[in-house]
Amino acid sequence: MEPLGGVYPILAMPYDAGGRIDVDVLRAEVEFMVDSGVHGVGVALASEVPTLNELERDLALQTVVEQARGRIRVVMNTGAAGTDLAVYYSRRAEELGADALMILPPPPATTTAAQTLHYFQRIAIGVRLPIFLQDVATAPVPPALAARIAEVADHPWYLKVEVPPTPPRVAEAVAAAGSRLTVFGGAGGVFFVEELRRGSRGTMPGSAIPEVFVQVWNLFNAGQVDEAQMTFSRYATLLNLLSQGNGIAFYLSKEVLRLRGVFTNTDVRKPATEPDAIAYRELRHQVEVLGLARVMTR
Repeated sequence: MEPLGGVYPILAMPYDAGGRIDVDVLRAEVEFMVDSGVHGVGVALASEVPTLNELERDLALQTVVEQARGRIRVVMNTGAAGTDLAVYYSRRAEELGADALMILPPPPATTTAAQTLHYFQRIAIGVRLPIFLQDVATAPVPPALAARIAEVADHPWYLKVEVPPTPPRVAEAVAAAGSRLTVFGGAGGVFFVEELRRGSRGTMPGSAIPEVFVQVWNLFNAGQVDEAQMTFSRYATLLNLLSQGNGIAFYLSKEVLRLRGVFTNTDVRKPATEPDAIAYRELRHQVEVLGLARVMTR
């Protein structure tokens, strides 16, 4: 497999009126991503993976892989609190056609660096797919540890940096890992251009405005860095709204997708904090002034 790089939005998970995964809408979302020119998609934390049972995990991944039809890469989050469970999820994702895995380390409160290293080694032995180490504030993979994992286990390794502030974290990871590990940005893609300047080879943002990230990626890689920055800055307010925690971002991302004609239902699985009426007005104003509404009709 050629090295992964570019724009890999994390899909929002659509549900029908009965709370089940809406397969038709999920297929439409994948098609929206393909039409937007992305390089891949992810089924991960922003897809509410921790709330899905095992049958739903399989259904979501099968649906995305089938709809992608090899046109874009598919990354599946297979992290778990236990090593054996993470190995199981990872092997299952490989069986169902994922192109790469994204894996959180075990909970840091009870895990040493040596145990985290062993966790990733065990998974790497069990699968052939490239693995993204997911570095988040609640379960960090420090750059030095990421480099050590890539050094000890011979495997295609990537690192998705989401511990804030992400630009210096990206720079530190790129310097520490060298050619052994490829660094991506994440955390909603808010610092996309800053991360690219520091050596990031891609980003995994939300799914609301994929075409914007693709446009900025193309401009940056064409050497038009100032143009990339100016283009991206137009969406700063919207991205800030979409970066709110406690489940608020899930609701708002789905609302953007609804306004764009992709989603029909913006339900989020609990527990999650629903935005207030002001947040929805702020969001809809941004969608209007940026000319984002109704890109698809279903």
